[in-house]
Amino acid sequence: MGLTRREFLRRAALGAGALSGLGRLTRAAMAAVPAPYLGPNVILIRFGGGARRQETIDPRGTYSPFLCHDFAKRGALFKNMEIGQLEGVDTSHGQGTLNLLTGIYDRYKDFEGAFMGERFESKVPTLFEYLRKAFDVPEYQTLIVNGEDRRQEEFYSFSSHPAFGQPYRASVLSLYRFKTYLLRRQLSVFDGPAKELENRRRELKSLEDLDYRVKGGQGQSAPIEALWERWRRYWGDSGFVNPRGDRLLTELALWGLRELRPKLMIVHYNDCDYVHWGNPMHYTRGIAVMDDGLRQIVSAVEADPEYRDNTLFVVAPDCGRDDNRLKAVPFQHHFNSRSAHEVFALFAGPGVAKDAVVGRAAQQIDVAPTIARMMGLSPEHAKGETLAEAFA
Repeated sequence: MGLTRREFLRRAALGAGALSGLGRLTRAAMAAVPAPYLGPNVILIRFGGGARRQETIDPRGTYSPFLCHDFAKRGALFKNMEIGQLEGVDTSHGQGTLNLLTGIYDRYKDFEGAFMGERFESKVPTLFEYLRKAFDVPEYQTLIVNGEDRRQEEFYSFSSHPAFGQPYRASVLSLYRFKTYLLRRQLSVFDGPAKELENRRRELKSLEDLDYRVKGGQGQSAPIEALWERWRRYWGDSGFVNPRGDRLLTELALWGLRELRPKLMIVHYNDCDYVHWGNPMHYTRGIAVMDDGLRQIVSAVEADPEYRDNTLFVVAPDCGRDDNRLKAVPFQHHFNSRSAHEVFALFAGPGVAKDAVVGRAAQQIDVAPTIARMMGLSPEHAKGETLAEAFA
């Protein structure tokens, strides 16, 4: 049997210490080298844009037939989950996503105080950081799959916590990341007019400046840039051929699974939020698109021997929506009304109870510590509780 990576590193370090006379490099020091992460892999599907229970997990009105009638039977459904009604805790997309990733409620404000700005920084670690600090998992195997309309959610990849933060950040797959990669590639071989060269440089700088915590980034890791090159060869440079909206996120998630083999991935679905334009079909159609994306990702996992029996799925909305019967579109907004606080969570995969419907009240911040326990992590800064009913 071949050496494990950890044993190889241990022997190499001990050998180097002997050769250099550095006897201080001991077995105890090598014990600090993180072990490989063996699973379960986790895929968190954010039913984003604010998806109510009525149109998702309620059989009487669902637009999510796969989620409601099929997938829910494979796991544990917490149908009465809530977002805590606490002062300063808002029901919206970024806040709900950070609730799911950190296990705490917080008062989030734009880091520069911009009006209507949602560039939030978590003060406590995300699940990505807990995983990468505890285990030997490369950045490109912790993924945020993000939409083109909410670029601020690109940057939930790490917290401001001094013991975690940027060294343990996640990577992002999105059109924004592809566009920055594409511009860098084009500039590296550009042989045109000086004015056009300057325009492209300004465009690249404007894209890079959006990443307000990592200024002037030099691109993503080599495996992700290799993925972008294959994406470019397949879909081209125009952006008019590849899918858009949440269908794009499904495609990116499938490419990420195949090419990068992530251990932890969140998909930021968001299409049903287009109901803000005033058409109820934008909401219900968005839910149907997310449901079909979930079905495709589950099918891909089930067809992959490495993932099939070693992957936990979690499906949860970022927030609910209003239920104002005096409006032409009762569910157009999500402004801290009672129904905007009403969410759900479904866990499915190895070690999870099957066909279990849990009726007791639970909190959205309970999702992160429950995922952490399933992954063997210790989320010491989370405030939520572990959902015992999720376990078989």
